[in-house]
Amino acid sequence: MALQKGASFHEHVKDGVAHGRHSTRGPPAGQGHTCSYTARVAGLSGIVITFNEERHIEAALASLSFCEERLVVDAGSTDRTVDIARAMGVRVQVSKPWPGFVAQRNLALGAACHDWVLFLDADERVTPALQAEIEALSQSGFDCPGYRVPRVARYLGRWIRGTDWYPDRQLRLFDRRRGQWEGGAVHESARVEGPVGRLRGEILHYPYADITDHLRTIDRYTTLWADHAHAAGRRTGSFEMMGASAWAFVRNYWLRRGVFLGWPGLMVSVMAAFYTALKLAKLRERAIARSVES
Repeated sequence: MALQKGASFHEHVKDGVAHGRHSTRGPPAGQGHTCSYTARVAGLSGIVITFNEERHIEAALASLSFCEERLVVDAGSTDRTVDIARAMGVRVQVSKPWPGFVAQRNLALGAACHDWVLFLDADERVTPALQAEIEALSQSGFDCPGYRVPRVARYLGRWIRGTDWYPDRQLRLFDRRRGQWEGGAVHESARVEGPVGRLRGEILHYPYADITDHLRTIDRYTTLWADHAHAAGRRTGSFEMMGASAWAFVRNYWLRRGVFLGWPGLMVSVMAAFYTALKLAKLRERAIARSVES
């Protein structure tokens, strides 16, 4: 999401509530290549970047078992993440110090053995339906340089198929000769040259252990967002803070059917409003601090 001075509150209330990832801009990957599609793709690399993900990594890698290569690029985990991956026969490359999500993902992109890649986060799983869809495309030939995949989150004991969280389509399957990772301080995403297709099979996402974990993530992400936005010249005031947070709740709970998801839907909507208010409050706090210093 672009952070522009004077942007309306509609621009920024969606981002980061559940699925954001922090990042800094990384080097381009695969630049200068051209893409030529054949009747069948020779191989697919399943890629996961990790740091202290021993709770999730085994299930994530198991869901990538259909890939010809599985690659973990680790940022120097101090838990059993690397040991678990290697015990599963997965190739592991350790890259530290941490360069940011964009740079790390592009490093992984360059390290893969195959041009077609499938990126998965450690707290995600490929469903059997998605696997079958990818395998069928691999056999018949990919007709686009990249594909978006719907992602559904498990939150407070329920799959969230509504609110801003769904379908949350992510560009995760693509030809690295036509794509790379890009992004700012809070979010990164893959971009490809050419048309992007859509798959129907889902990625399962387990973003938070509990509400406390969710709140910790919101605190961290809003700090990063405010720092980046302030440096970019973004400013805010009380009216935007109230309007944007109110709109975040209304959009998630009423317009995007959070009301039909019970208590989890209510909490997603409340957290969306809180995230929006908090990031703008932190942005305002930085502006006030700077004016006092000057």
